[in-house]
Amino acid sequence: MNRLGIETISVFGMPPVEFVNLAADLGCRYISMGLTPIPYNPHGYPLWSLRNDSTLRREMIAAMKDRGISISLGEGFTIRSDIDARDRARDLELMCELGVRRINAVSMDPDFARTCDQFARLAEMADAVGVETTVELAPGLTVGDLPTALAVIRHVGRPNFRLLIDTMHFVRSGGTVAELAALDQNLIGYVQLSDAPLKSTFGSYMEEAMYERMVPGAGELGVHELVAALPPHIVVALEVPQRSLAEAGIGPRERLSRCIESTRNMLPRS
Repeated sequence: MNRLGIETISVFGMPPVEFVNLAADLGCRYISMGLTPIPYNPHGYPLWSLRNDSTLRREMIAAMKDRGISISLGEGFTIRSDIDARDRARDLELMCELGVRRINAVSMDPDFARTCDQFARLAEMADAVGVETTVELAPGLTVGDLPTALAVIRHVGRPNFRLLIDTMHFVRSGGTVAELAALDQNLIGYVQLSDAPLKSTFGSYMEEAMYERMVPGAGELGVHELVAALPPHIVVALEVPQRSLAEAGIGPRERLSRCIESTRNMLPRS
């Protein structure tokens, strides 16, 4: 069973069709995708928008069908104090057009009660069109650790609302392998895999998270043990942005090949 994926942040704004072909060439089955690229673009890719360009959406759908690739996670559903989840209806519709069956959400709204209500509203909207929602925990965000994420899940109270485990965020927020193994496996919907030192050497945690992570197995997070504690059927998606290598002229194919080789050695043979 091929459950390997590549997260969009790992390719720093690569155009969608090119991303589909890269994932297929590297032997992965899944990619994550936002409707627009992240601003950082070290390789000089042309700007694109799946939100505004219907031709690009059709081309991406055709490429995915041709290469056997699916979007495992729709990105960009951030909870903010100045946005209502209902304003995301069009983006959710476009994700469905692209075949997305899972979206991810984080909260940057400091009001925890409103955050919970907005997650519930988004999950209700997604559930109505057959889409699962995951909540991602990260230090510094409103949902900053596992206990907080579980509180949100209890508030939402929907089986289609589950946890996204990012290995760097999970361990840096104080999460342990024992806690992960003790969870009801049905609560875990997705994993983003990367490695890192136990303590950051960056001035900004989010700068490190966005731009500079390590090949799985090369850091101190204990990712072998974390992967072993995860449900055996979920997508294992590589979220390994490496700005220093990109700026040294090393392309995404070479960067990700090392990550894929290391990760395949961690996954149970089937």
